[in-house]
Amino acid sequence: MKKMTIYYGSTTGTCEALASMIARALGIGKEHVHNVAEMTKEDLESCDVLILGSSTWGCGDLQDDWYDGVEMLKQADLKGKQAALFACGDAESYGDTFCEAMTHLRDALSGSGCTFVGSVPAEGYDFTGSTAVEDGRFIGLALDDVNESDKSEERIANWAKQILEETA
Repeated sequence: MKKMTIYYGSTTGTCEALASMIARALGIGKEHVHNVAEMTKEDLESCDVLILGSSTWGCGDLQDDWYDGVEMLKQADLKGKQAALFACGDAESYGDTFCEAMTHLRDALSGSGCTFVGSVPAEGYDFTGSTAVEDGRFIGLALDDVNESDKSEERIANWAKQILEETA
């Protein structure tokens, strides 16, 4: 199995809890799950697969700790790496910018040489719009643990299986 590391940005603890669920589903130990504030260029470059997640704030913004993290992503040599994105959001209250934090992460990685894995169909979600949807698919895993927490475990399990297949 390729070396996978999860970096998350979480203010209220929701994204952190979801990152832990994703790690369990992927079989990743706790030592490979980190708050983005702990991210180093060396750690990024030593991974084969980066799993990056953020809660979505305001009108589709990244969680605050990611602003320094984005600069670190831009400095790291990620050529040949694979990246999978996830975000949590509130589709009921912020349905027009649902999980757009993923878009910011993807944009930060553009030109890095990494390839993306883990897009999921947007059908089955109840939201009005998102820049994180392209050709009917989210660019990563979208989670609404506020209104659809009953779907998070199944969505994570399916996504983890997909990630393992796409990175094999």
